[in-house]
Amino acid sequence: MDWILLVLAIIIMLVGLIGCIVPVLPGPPISYLGIIVLHLTRFADFPFNFLLILGIITVIVFVVDYIVPMWGVKKFGGSKAGIIGATIGFFAGMIFFPPIGMIVGVFLGAVVAEYIKNKDTNKSLKSGLGSLIGFLFGTGLKLALSFVMIYYFIKELI
Repeated sequence: MDWILLVLAIIIMLVGLIGCIVPVLPGPPISYLGIIVLHLTRFADFPFNFLLILGIITVIVFVVDYIVPMWGVKKFGGSKAGIIGATIGFFAGMIFFPPIGMIVGVFLGAVVAEYIKNKDTNKSLKSGLGSLIGFLFGTGLKLALSFVMIYYFIKELI
C-alpha cells in the first residue's frame, strides 16, 4: 500500500508543478496534497508544525496569486477592462499558442482592452505591463513554493 501511495504522491506532485502554469489546476494546493499523501506512507514523517506552516503558506500563495495580477493592472493605471482583457488574452494565448501565448496574451489582452476603453496608447501599455508583471510574479511565486515542496518531498525520500 505504501508503494501505491508513493507513486500516487509523485504523480500528484508532478500535476501540482504543471498546475503552476496551467490555470485550471491550482498548483501549490495540489503539490501540498502530494506532501500529505507522502506523509501517510512509511517513507516520510513530516512534523505537524511543518505541515501546518506549509499549509498556511500554500493558502496565502493561492490567494495572492489571484490578487497580484489585478493589483498589477490597477497599480499601473489600468481599469477593470484591463483585468478582463488580460484574462481573455491569457486564455486565448493558452489555447492558441501555449505556453508563450499565455504570457503574450496577458499583456496584449490588457493593452487592447484598455485602448478600446480609453484610446490612450501610453495608459494601455502601462496597464499591459502591470498585468504582465502581476502574472509573472504570481506564476513565479507558485513555482517557487511548488519547488520547495518538491525539495522536501525528495529530501524525505533520501
